Amino acid sequence: MTIAGRLLMIVFSFTCIQAFSQTKIVALQCEYLTNPLGIDGAQPRFTWKMADTAAGATQTAYEIIVGKDSAALLQGKNNEWQTGKINSAVQLVTYNGNALEPFTKYFWLVRLWNHKGTMAQATGSFETGMMQMRNWKGAWIKDTRDIHLKPAPYFRKTFTAGRKIKNARAYIAVAGLYELYINGSRIGDHRLDPMYTRFDRRTLYVTYDVTAALRQGKNAVGVLLGNGWYNHQSTAVWYFHEAPWRARPSFCMDLRITYDDGSIETIATDRQWKTTLSPVIFNSIYTAEHYDAQNEIPGWNEPAYIDTAWKEVILPSAPSGNIVAQALQPIRNVDTIPAYSINKLNDTSYVFDLGRNIAGVTQLKVRGAAGTVMRLKHGERLYANGRVDISNIDAHYRPTDDKDPFQTDIYILKGGGEEVFMPRFNYKGFQYIEVTSSKPVSLVKESITGYFMHSDVVPVGSIRSSADIINKIWRATNNAYLSNLFGYPTDCPHREKNGWTGDAQIAIETGLYNFDGITVYEKWMADHRDEQQPNGVLPAIVPTDGWGYEWANGPDWTSTIAIIPWNIYLFYGDSKVLADCYDNIKRYVDYINLHYPSGLTNWGLGDWIPVKSQSPVELTSTAYYYADAMILARAAKLFGKEADHAFYMALAEKIRTAFNNKYLNTTNGIYGSGLQTELSVPLFWGLVPDDIKAKTAAGLAARIAADSMKLDVGLLGTKAILNALSENGYADVAYRLASADIFPSWGWWIKNGATTLYENWPIDAKSDISMNHIMFGEIGAWLYKAPGGIKPDANAPGFKHILLQPFFVQGLDHFEAVHNGPYGTIQSAWKREGKKIVYKVVVPPNSTATVTLPAGNRQHVYLNGKKETAQQGVYNTRIAAGTYTFEIR
Repeated sequence: MTIAGRLLMIVFSFTCIQAFSQTKIVALQCEYLTNPLGIDGAQPRFTWKMADTAAGATQTAYEIIVGKDSAALLQGKNNEWQTGKINSAVQLVTYNGNALEPFTKYFWLVRLWNHKGTMAQATGSFETGMMQMRNWKGAWIKDTRDIHLKPAPYFRKTFTAGRKIKNARAYIAVAGLYELYINGSRIGDHRLDPMYTRFDRRTLYVTYDVTAALRQGKNAVGVLLGNGWYNHQSTAVWYFHEAPWRARPSFCMDLRITYDDGSIETIATDRQWKTTLSPVIFNSIYTAEHYDAQNEIPGWNEPAYIDTAWKEVILPSAPSGNIVAQALQPIRNVDTIPAYSINKLNDTSYVFDLGRNIAGVTQLKVRGAAGTVMRLKHGERLYANGRVDISNIDAHYRPTDDKDPFQTDIYILKGGGEEVFMPRFNYKGFQYIEVTSSKPVSLVKESITGYFMHSDVVPVGSIRSSADIINKIWRATNNAYLSNLFGYPTDCPHREKNGWTGDAQIAIETGLYNFDGITVYEKWMADHRDEQQPNGVLPAIVPTDGWGYEWANGPDWTSTIAIIPWNIYLFYGDSKVLADCYDNIKRYVDYINLHYPSGLTNWGLGDWIPVKSQSPVELTSTAYYYADAMILARAAKLFGKEADHAFYMALAEKIRTAFNNKYLNTTNGIYGSGLQTELSVPLFWGLVPDDIKAKTAAGLAARIAADSMKLDVGLLGTKAILNALSENGYADVAYRLASADIFPSWGWWIKNGATTLYENWPIDAKSDISMNHIMFGEIGAWLYKAPGGIKPDANAPGFKHILLQPFFVQGLDHFEAVHNGPYGTIQSAWKREGKKIVYKVVVPPNSTATVTLPAGNRQHVYLNGKKETAQQGVYNTRIAAGTYTFEIR
């Protein structure tokens, strides 16, 4: 038999194993992306999931083979790495083979053996990018040095591909934002690339497969540059217009073409490129975009266009010496939102309602006379006369003239037929759009379409319950979370667009229960490392132009450096970002220890925007300081740093002792003056002595009762209060707060029409009244943890071992939480049937779980119909992968 015939038989035999086995391999990813292009990491990570419906399904061994030839993987020859069969249940493996080469496509095969000895396999691929700075061939180019010039520049270059093209890749790094075109067609569907970083310390590049866009013969490449955060021409209180990196946008590109004969040609940015100004006459990531269709240049990005009137480019220095691959989920127009209603005010004014609050852009379709000026004003609420009100979101804008109205796109018609406009380099937060025109135009409801933009992270969680208010709160929380995920987590999509650290540490669990966001957070932690000062201090917003080191930072906010890597470790079982940030966490904790040797610190912002009562900053900041020290000590243990582990465990105990000595009344378990935040924060972060917890929890429940069963917390208190109650015997009280629909509550917002979360408890507050904030978003995680009962186990992270302890709270007839973790789908669903509760559990393959259920007051637990034994009113059992039905009756 020929080699080809033997290979065919091998492929057929493996296909048969896959087809007839219960076990399959699914969800192959490299660096948490599916078949990624242009990665730079020398040691990429491989992950996969095991699909097997058998009870107790377990992976007992795996093998990974990596090579340049997909056929050679099956033969096991001439490959870059082959682990051999390794007896292990891990499904996260880091590459450890021959040095990877740039610009190279690699194939990888993973085999696994299950508990019955059955083998399954699957293949994926990844492609390396530049890998090292020296591999760039292009020069950085731009059109002018004038940072005040408003129109965005076009760039173009023509070239001839003289042979048949096998494949082609475009590598483009940009200081600012861009759109890339080849032969008249836009490349890719990303929005707002590249992601925002500290431009003078790290610049991102993006890789595209452009094979299909090129042709043998003459080709044209076109690039349109936008300002983004790089050349901030709008003025606001954070001084981004004075950023140390600020310059006219520039870019560098290598178009690498491989021909059928194996030869390689690189079309790079150089002096031969030409530039002119575009119809984008103004663009601001913060305010809006202006477009004059009368200035359009038909065919500007096509080969036949004559560009003799265009000018030569200039060659600036690179924005940074650290240009790396953008390896994260991109921003896209994810959802299309048709207008819900239209209100014609007069012949030149219309107001559109999308029916929900989103982050993103609108598309306008319009016919009118040339020169007609259309203004699209975006806001979250209306005045009594029906016009759009932006007074709640423009508070921090400091315009120098009237040429750059806030959240107001401007489009100037060219005339002659239907025209379509959608901004390229901006996004907004809004529900309503007021469209006004300088001359009468006729608009219909279909004239406006909204596009919900955000980092296109995959949903991995869902909540369903018998309480409509809970379902709506969960959806509103997710809408607010996604509205604030644009390559980094933000506070709001309109007034600020800043990466506020406090908001993000509050929402990290909500994000990870609901979405596969690891790539975004790993990027943002790199931003943190870029921004940290040598002494360990971090700014309150990340990235920043330098604002935020002097106000609003401190342990309660900038604990993101520790809390987010730790939660990534818990949810994914991946310690890489924790290891990458280890020295940064250490410097941060050491700074606090140096400046606050007593163990207590009052450095911080405090319980931001509480209902009415303000807890001491020292209490909340010290609690976060303790959390940081504990995370650092655990990380030291994980990485084998025994001396650090001992030191930071002792520091944590010192902080805890100082905290309790000052704030705890050991007689009644009350902290401070007994406010809700003062009691819930120590309980949630683990500062309360074990023998006092019951008293403190009882005091918290009593305080809530004294507050008429209403919330009285701010941002830090909302992170703690529901968890502190449910974890300490008061889940029913927590649910009453979570499901309330009277002021102040999440449900109060929903009852008054909210489709996202707000920034302030009063709907009619005079300040801090954004209607799309994530800072009160911990409730989205609590739904999984308490009524859902799903938690990761720090001793077997990544849901390798799952902790299942649902609370069957009064007020719910049924509840279901689903989370698709690194090993597969976890389901925790319960319902009341008369006097019994039926609880269904799904544990994914290769995982185990501990189930904890109440079994008191003459109640008994039955598993698949068989009565189980409980101890002291609590039932515990450890279960393997599979589907289980428990009954409590």
